[in-house]
Amino acid sequence: MGKNIRNQETDRLMDGILLLQNREEAYRFFEDLCTINEMESLSQRFEVAGMLREEQTYHDIAEKTGASTATISRVNRALNYGDDGYDMVLKRLDQK
Repeated sequence: MGKNIRNQETDRLMDGILLLQNREEAYRFFEDLCTINEMESLSQRFEVAGMLREEQTYHDIAEKTGASTATISRVNRALNYGDDGYDMVLKRLDQK
């Protein structure tokens, strides 16, 4: 699917994320790690994934989230051909 992101540095980042204990710690960490635009993009993609999973149309998703059709298509491709990361997390949130 593209460049492999699995390496020592990314492993360390993932291990660090797994040490976060609550939402407040997550906010503090990600506010230091990411720009506002990066956080908005990540949040938008996650919202798009949830809406695609609910079988909403590209038009409705674009209208509600402001995401471009290119972003929606990219997220859709990840849902259909990716590593099931979106589905795993969305299912766990649904069970909460």
